[in-house]
Amino acid sequence: MNDQHDHGALGDAEYAEFMELAAEEGFDIEDVEEAIEEAGHGPLPVLAVVGRPNVGKSTLVNRIIGRREAVVEDRPGVTRDRVTYEAEWAGRRFKVVDTGGWEQDVLGIDASVATQAEYAIEAADACLFVVDATVGATDTDEAVVKLLRRAGKPVVLAANKVDGQSGEADAAMLWSLGLGEPFPVSSLHGRGTGDLLDEVLRKLPEAPEQTFGKAVGGPRRIALIGRPNVGKSSLLNKVAGEDRVVVNELAGTTRDPVDELIELGGRTWKFVDTAGIRKKVHLQAGADYYASLRTAAAVEKAEVAVILIDTTDQISVQDQRIITMAVESGRAIVIAYNKWDELDEERRYYLEREIETEMQQVSWAPRVNVSAKTGRHMEKLVPAIETALAGWETRVPTGRLNAFLGELVAAHPHPIRGGKQPRILFGTQAGTKPPRFVLFASGFLEAGYRRFIERRLREEFGFEGTPIHISVRVREKRGKKK
Repeated sequence: MNDQHDHGALGDAEYAEFMELAAEEGFDIEDVEEAIEEAGHGPLPVLAVVGRPNVGKSTLVNRIIGRREAVVEDRPGVTRDRVTYEAEWAGRRFKVVDTGGWEQDVLGIDASVATQAEYAIEAADACLFVVDATVGATDTDEAVVKLLRRAGKPVVLAANKVDGQSGEADAAMLWSLGLGEPFPVSSLHGRGTGDLLDEVLRKLPEAPEQTFGKAVGGPRRIALIGRPNVGKSSLLNKVAGEDRVVVNELAGTTRDPVDELIELGGRTWKFVDTAGIRKKVHLQAGADYYASLRTAAAVEKAEVAVILIDTTDQISVQDQRIITMAVESGRAIVIAYNKWDELDEERRYYLEREIETEMQQVSWAPRVNVSAKTGRHMEKLVPAIETALAGWETRVPTGRLNAFLGELVAAHPHPIRGGKQPRILFGTQAGTKPPRFVLFASGFLEAGYRRFIERRLREEFGFEGTPIHISVRVREKRGKKK
């Protein structure tokens, strides 16, 4: 259906009816169209920021995302909760993967930079390669150039630390890298970042149009994620029916990404093993950072994230961070509680309490209790993945959604605040993968009421195994807009 590109999820007749409703309620038609288009886009394109240490990557990332969030210290072992940020430029949104994590051990510097770059490039649609113009191209820079060429992704070259006219000549020297025009910037002062970002947008694909009911080409992609030594490699071996991945008691023995085509439940699936990194002694401090980067790369490539939790340990902050990363990336989610066969009655009792309190944010995700070692309940994994994918792709027709919203608002109106009672007037589902809704309201809807709507949407329409995005557009007062 060609009209889907014009009207988000709505067919022509549905769209005309919807716009009539919007006009009756006093909404600006352009506003409504913009809201549907914004919400209807698929996953955001990804920009990887790569380069050797001390060239100003994290400062540049902060400049791009418009806030001081990425760590800019150079001391070893600076750990961070996240490596992926959302940015906006010239009205377009995209994700930024920052690889400027921490200063690596000088002995392993080339290998470390390469490892970071590989993980980030893998996740990216385009790369921003940052070089210190005051130093010029080093051997490490040349090594990163080789990686970029091999990956074949579009590249923008940032010549950083150019604070004035005198630095322009230094920047011009970087033509020698063979990556095209170097863009002179100062991440510290913001000089030249506008032109740089304009070029970045030219290299990034537009956010993909939403497609309804169209199957993605090739096998469905599943990322196995979880903290180190939780059993990801063992699980992959068990579903593959052979030892394809090195399994070692030492946490973090997997370094190279392993994509496996595996026959399971009568279908072929592409499993991405994300068991993280090989912990070399001098890289201990940055191991968690690498694991985060690797996980982010795998999740960006996947449609479903199977999150492994080690039931023999308490559910940790690291588990929570991984779950948050998967939810924020908008992937379908399955929770696999591993090593279930090793639990005694007491641990099982306490685990159930932990699940109730710590796993509240993904209470909607299918749950399987498995043992990667013995193969217990592995047959339940495929139905859980299929359930999550079905929820992820569910589409509610606009007429049915508005009938549901009408009943909901009548039975449970928004609380009165400051003498006013905001009301949901109508809504539409603008996208799937994950489901994205736009609600049009007469006033601001509180976060608690939005959560209530999400809960009721799940009760009514399922959406098992998928995050739901709800955006709200408030009607402008009549006369404000022409």
